[in-house]
Amino acid sequence: MVNGGRPLIGVSTYLEAGTRWGVWELEAALLPAGYPRLVQRSGGLAAMLPPDAPEHAAATVARLDGLVVAGGPDVEPVHYGAERDPRTGPPARERDAWELALIDAALAADMPLLGVCRGMQLLNVALGGTLTQHVDGHVETVGVFGHHPVKPVPGTLYAEAVPEESDVPTYHHQAVDRLGSGLLASAHAADGTVEAIERPAAGWVLGVQWHPEMGRDLRVMQALVRAAAAR
Repeated sequence: MVNGGRPLIGVSTYLEAGTRWGVWELEAALLPAGYPRLVQRSGGLAAMLPPDAPEHAAATVARLDGLVVAGGPDVEPVHYGAERDPRTGPPARERDAWELALIDAALAADMPLLGVCRGMQLLNVALGGTLTQHVDGHVETVGVFGHHPVKPVPGTLYAEAVPEESDVPTYHHQAVDRLGSGLLASAHAADGTVEAIERPAAGWVLGVQWHPEMGRDLRVMQALVRAAAAR
């Protein structure tokens, strides 16, 4: 473990223009507070990782014990060789480039890695997989997280952390289509949507389609923190 004591878990953030507090309206590096709180409640130290030049990703990862790639906007379809569907959101090119570089660096360093929603989709894309650009039924109300059950695949990393079917907080309209190289599906929704992916040959690497930072179940993040502490 790089830092002694509680493992240092980096969480990717994004830049938002026109953020206002007090008399100021400035660009800000933002991260929903649920992410650092979940890391802290699970026994880790949280570090925000705003977008940077991709060539700095390896040096950034070298300072960490674990990495979380957070949820957010749709991945630009060019990264998986697809034309943009009209329902796909506007591109976040700086964030795509930075987070793909972070994922590549984490995989190269055998860094414990958790992708959340968009982060899971980016993990799949980074390893050559593709995405379905729109699925119905996984956003109940715009701007409101819904819940639905996910069922683990026995014998997987995810099932080791959460062995039973459980309700999860969810908000997404895209999903994994073709799995990336070396990845397997480790949880599904009732409609067959892939809800978790992992890479068995690469240590602790997991992506979840839902948002654990919006719920009370700490087990996925606790598993990441344990893996980070054991490095």
